[in-house]
Amino acid sequence: MDYNTTNEQKTISGFSKLSKIGKLKWLAENFFKDPQATIDELRSYWHSDDQQQKILDGFSENTISNFPMPFGVAPNFVIDGKPYAVPMVIEESSVVAAASMAAKYWMSRGGFKTTILGTVKIGQVHFKWYGDKNLLHKLFPQIKAELIQEAKSITTNMDKRGGGILDIELVDFTDKEEGLYQLRCSFETCDSMGANFINSVLEQFGQSLQSFIAKHPSTADQANELMVVMCILSNFTPDCVVRAEVSCPISELGTMGSDLDAEALAYKFWTAIRIAEIDPYRATTHNKGIFNGIDAVVLATGNDFRAIEACGHAYAAKDGQYKSLSHCTIENNVFRFWIDMPLAVGTVGGLTSLHPIAKKSLELLGNPTAEELMKVIAVTGLAQNFAAVRSLITTGIQSGHMKMHLVNILHQLKATDGQIKSAVTHFSDKVVSFSAVRDFLKA
Repeated sequence: MDYNTTNEQKTISGFSKLSKIGKLKWLAENFFKDPQATIDELRSYWHSDDQQQKILDGFSENTISNFPMPFGVAPNFVIDGKPYAVPMVIEESSVVAAASMAAKYWMSRGGFKTTILGTVKIGQVHFKWYGDKNLLHKLFPQIKAELIQEAKSITTNMDKRGGGILDIELVDFTDKEEGLYQLRCSFETCDSMGANFINSVLEQFGQSLQSFIAKHPSTADQANELMVVMCILSNFTPDCVVRAEVSCPISELGTMGSDLDAEALAYKFWTAIRIAEIDPYRATTHNKGIFNGIDAVVLATGNDFRAIEACGHAYAAKDGQYKSLSHCTIENNVFRFWIDMPLAVGTVGGLTSLHPIAKKSLELLGNPTAEELMKVIAVTGLAQNFAAVRSLITTGIQSGHMKMHLVNILHQLKATDGQIKSAVTHFSDKVVSFSAVRDFLKA
């Protein structure tokens, strides 16, 4: 088959209407050098159970295959006195090992402690009003009551579970943009992440606001002065926060494999965290390490890691400068390390109820509530951060990371099983690098 297709042949009308194999065949014939090999390879990742594959296909559009990711487990976490084995989906080889190491380290020092600081989520109705500003503020209590009443058909079930609409606030942005206002709405969504619930309520609010303005005697003649721009939840949830922490007397820290005594080590660790609080360049990499742990658990439990990341980074900059999400103190000879992390997650609905591995992840965690899952996720992020900073201030990050990466390099260089076994032995006390592994194989 001639691979030299024209640009016109690489565009298509009605791609979404093709069957799954039809999509795959068209792509293979127009974008890959060996179409049949490509088709065979991508089909090999289809689920052997047709029903399970249909579920996976339903998560996205124009699916042609599945993208496998490693599903690992970090054992030995003790959180508020309860043992956990934490599921983690991530492709970075050293992350699960680092989390496991930190979990085991703190297991003998009292484990991790957590506190839920809040579970409030936010939605917004953005609108423009060019009518009487004072009248809008005066009528707002009536508007608020009507909005809540007209949303009852959507909120009834959530209300029964102890959630629902908490408040609606009128926010005036007219000093920044002419006519711009916002309904800032707060919600409790219990064990669901709540995105669909919140967005449905907000869209009803938008309709109810237009209806109120159009029919109220004081504003009916100004109905054309209202424009609802959009109704959407906010992924910034600064009042849906969990705190995870560890602490122990400095003397119990040990040396962590370094030549420093516990007191010097504690001070060096504190200094590393302080740098991340001061310098955004370091804070970015520092927080990325935290999200290595957080994202892995969020993915494993079928939650939205993109929303979690966006919120976490906004939270890190909430004081006007991007800073570390974790903090450290040394007071009265006690070392304390903690994180306050905004986490809007759910354990019912969405992928958590559909994805077969997500369901197993939640079962592994004891079928937690949303609050319990918040705690596990934050703890894993803190553990990951502790492990990374510990490496940085003692052996350096590359020593452990590259040893974990050794097998990946060997596979990339197409090493045999015998060569892999020999290489692991050879590099047990040597620095691992791509060139060093390649030279070893050549020899």
